[in-house]
Amino acid sequence: MPLTEFVILMSIGGLFALLGIVMIFLGKREEKKYYNSISSRPDAREFLEGWPKRPQFGSLQAGGWISILIGVIILIIGGAFRAFG
Repeated sequence: MPLTEFVILMSIGGLFALLGIVMIFLGKREEKKYYNSISSRPDAREFLEGWPKRPQFGSLQAGGWISILIGVIILIIGGAFRAFG
């Protein structure tokens, strides 16, 4: 494989990892903003009981971890191809 193919593969892996980190931080920021706004309301039943569950924050963070994992795997594969190929 030419060198440019390794660079492209490793760039895609880095992009996935970077995207995952951004998604995790966005999920944490949205979760904090949501709970800060709900805790300032007079009726804080949802804040205290945690019901109903809000899955969107957890899904952003889970998607971030999956994206990081895929990115790291692609980076490792690209590095292995470059080193041994």
